[in-house]
Amino acid sequence: MLAKSAKDLRVYQQAYSTAMEIFEFSKKWPKEEKYSLIDQIRRSSRSVCANLREAWCKRRYEAHFKSKLTDVDAENSETDTWLDFAKDCGYLDAPTHQRLVEQCRAVGKMTGAMLHSAKSFTPHSDH
Repeated sequence: MLAKSAKDLRVYQQAYSTAMEIFEFSKKWPKEEKYSLIDQIRRSSRSVCANLREAWCKRRYEAHFKSKLTDVDAENSETDTWLDFAKDCGYLDAPTHQRLVEQCRAVGKMTGAMLHSAKSFTPHSDH
């Protein structure tokens, strides 16, 4: 199936699912983390999805598309870092942490594949 929007991409769906799962877990974290860890991990995990949408809109220009995909990768890596903090602070148990980290890793691999095959996402003109 040809993707008609970024929402059709498996990478977007995985990133969105991960962000929502992080949101649910972070609701239970201590209130003193509201303006630090909670805000940071929610922001970075949601930015993965938002940057994927922006990349999709900029795919007409390969360089812009790749630039936004590197933003996706950076936000995804940031989310992974915050997950480590959440585990080490005792907010996530080891199995949950491992599962979420694996989900981030999967998003990273898919993003990397998109970067390596950016031309295949660029719409081609009939002119």
